[in-house]
Amino acid sequence: MPVSTRRLTAATLFTGVIAGLVGLACKHVLHWIQALAWDMHAGTLLEAASATSPTRRIAVLTLGGLIGALSWFLLFRRNKAITSVSAAVDGTTMPPLRTTWHALTQILIVGLGASLGREVAPREMAAAFSAAVADRLGLTPDDRRIIVASAAGAGLAAVYSIPLSGAIYALEILLVSRSGRAVAPAILTSGIAVLMSTGFTRPEAFYAVPPLTPSLSLTVFAAIAGPLFGAAGWAFKKAVAATSADRPRDWRLLVALPIASLLVGVTSVWVPSVVGNGQASAQTQFDATWAGGAGLAFALAVLLAKTATTLLTIRAGGWGGVLTPAVALGAGLGALIGLPWATAWPGSQIAAFAFLGAAAFLGASMNAPFTGLILVIEFTAQGPTILVPAALAVGGATAATAWLSRRPSLGRNARE
Repeated sequence: MPVSTRRLTAATLFTGVIAGLVGLACKHVLHWIQALAWDMHAGTLLEAASATSPTRRIAVLTLGGLIGALSWFLLFRRNKAITSVSAAVDGTTMPPLRTTWHALTQILIVGLGASLGREVAPREMAAAFSAAVADRLGLTPDDRRIIVASAAGAGLAAVYSIPLSGAIYALEILLVSRSGRAVAPAILTSGIAVLMSTGFTRPEAFYAVPPLTPSLSLTVFAAIAGPLFGAAGWAFKKAVAATSADRPRDWRLLVALPIASLLVGVTSVWVPSVVGNGQASAQTQFDATWAGGAGLAFALAVLLAKTATTLLTIRAGGWGGVLTPAVALGAGLGALIGLPWATAWPGSQIAAFAFLGAAAFLGASMNAPFTGLILVIEFTAQGPTILVPAALAVGGATAATAWLSRRPSLGRNARE
């Protein structure tokens, strides 16, 4: 076996363990913060937040904004640069201690209810530590790139217990490669990371979704609505890029983020599901316990509130993921369109419409259709029974995204 292959093998094993420990640590820190802030010892964050008084909701979220603002202000005081995972994959140095500080601040504010995802933190930490291991082992630039990307995917896999999604994320988004030398480390690191963070037993699905059944109504809906989901996901990606491009990193952060967090807290008084990373918002759409005109109003309120609070938090200087918020927005859009469709053409569950919306919207927002679909399948432990409608919806969304990206007046600055 060539020396380079032996080194890549060793780096793969180290990376899987590192990502697993990072994911496990992130989960425990998040749960500890939620238990302390929301008295959440069982159940979901939505249940815990809903059980608290409106005053406490506002206070906790505002506190999160204050702490996050102070932490990032100190982090950016001398150096305002943050190395992204994609930049680290391309060879830029990602300082482990600085990255850990940045990542743990994300976990802290998400635990205190910020309307952002928690998935960026484990990706960044796993990538930073694994890059250091790759450098120590003397990997070639190409092999180092594979390891850093695999580490980021494994960090995502570990924190949510989604091994396939982590591997596909690394291959489709970061590496854009299907070579055997890239595929093997991506899959192995994600598998090892989930084993380290979760063990042998498969945990409960991140979203509780009833068994989904196919129907002609759902299939036709998927073919028609897929491009709509794609356009919406593409627009959300542009909105995130625009709001994050000029987020404050100086003294303005100390003012903007606490005020934004206060506004999120006020919003949570009427729409509690905006609290946290998006799981609560998506779950309300998957539950589909509402119907009629009131149901449409409820679905629309959740969709608009989650969109506004996520973009506001980013614009005010918050850092975090948009993956789970995108799932929430896609599920909300699917439920919003699916409810009148199911009334006019019965035979499908609202949860199925929400599933299709989540998969197609997420894939479009990341420009990664396979990652989007597999993520939602692993998140819900559902989907194989409606793969044909899902393929139509995701395919239509991908076509719409490709068309929009080619339009000179629309595609400009579409990428983050």
